[in-house]
Amino acid sequence: MKIDQIKKEFPIFDEKIQNNDLVYLDSANSSQKPKVVIDRINEFYTKQFSNVGRSVHYLAVAATNLYENTRTSVQKYINAKDKNEIVFTKGATEALNLVANTLGQKYLEEGDEVIITELEHHSNYVPWHFLRKSKNIKINFAETNEFGEVPIENIEKLITAKTKIIAVNHLSNVTGAILPIKEITQLAHSKGIIVVVDGCQGAPHLKIDVQDLDCDFYAISCHKMYGPTGLGILYGKKKWLDELPPYQGGGGMIREVKKDRISYGDLPNKYEAGTMATAQVIAFDQSIKFLEKVGIENVIQHEKELIEYGQEILKKNNSVKLIGNPKNKGGVLSFTIEGVHPHDIATILDEDGVAIRAGHHCCQILHDKLGIPASARASVGIYNTKDDLDQLNESINKCKKIFDL
Repeated sequence: MKIDQIKKEFPIFDEKIQNNDLVYLDSANSSQKPKVVIDRINEFYTKQFSNVGRSVHYLAVAATNLYENTRTSVQKYINAKDKNEIVFTKGATEALNLVANTLGQKYLEEGDEVIITELEHHSNYVPWHFLRKSKNIKINFAETNEFGEVPIENIEKLITAKTKIIAVNHLSNVTGAILPIKEITQLAHSKGIIVVVDGCQGAPHLKIDVQDLDCDFYAISCHKMYGPTGLGILYGKKKWLDELPPYQGGGGMIREVKKDRISYGDLPNKYEAGTMATAQVIAFDQSIKFLEKVGIENVIQHEKELIEYGQEILKKNNSVKLIGNPKNKGGVLSFTIEGVHPHDIATILDEDGVAIRAGHHCCQILHDKLGIPASARASVGIYNTKDDLDQLNESINKCKKIFDL
């Protein structure tokens, strides 16, 4: 796998940032887009545009077929049993809200319990908090250990007779910890508990086989998978999607509407109300083809080498403190520099064309646990090289000089 050739597929790297070559280390936030994805959006809008699932004219039928082709591609990519288990949403956040809202309506009652972890992104906490307010459910937090992991024992000891749902992320966007989803699911299902997985970081960086994981729901963020913004995917087991109520009402999700009654459409239409992000869905098929061409095993190996290299050089850098050291780690390097606010780190690095993220990364619970208000985070994608991490380290040293460290 030649990274130089892969990098040439991303037009953004032809641009200069602050008169420097771009070193993009913010893929956990959002990945850059290959030209095939950008071109596909343009081609659809200029030559093929129509709404889907409504009209019977040529453009509408063709657009609908392209839209459904992407659903089939996603089904195959994550090994779902049925293509109708793939629901398009406007983002992973909406996917997780859909699950929490519909499960809350149908299955959760006052006093029921949901287990999440201290690693969770706000998207996998706030929707459950809404139910805590509206239905008086209880949320229990599985604790992280000193390595930034959540051992399965920390989840198991929270399970009670009232536990109905376990909602966990697949890969932490702060510590990089990869959670043992298959083992968590086996434990949960042995006790009749539903498993919801936030796969925003898992889907771009790991091999996903939802039948093997056996989770009930898996949420995906397409803009982190070299795809367009404004698009997410919810995988849900057919039995749950059949049983749960719709999340939103409107055109496209109904079968029959009368003054005294309404019946809903078949899956997945039941959950795809209104005009969908058609161009984004159709372009996402190219994102999947791109990942398949590169090979997810190659992505995993490449990012593993980068993270091991990045950890090695940053551990030698005085004043830099890495956050988390999980045994199974994805492509994230979060850190602090003693005496320097993360926003100042990010601002100084930007002067060298090095793009990282600074803040709490939508994980305030974890940052509170760590006793810090924020952290700096470098995260890798398929286009990154060891040279990028060397430049990161050099720019950190420049930052330290500015602050006389």
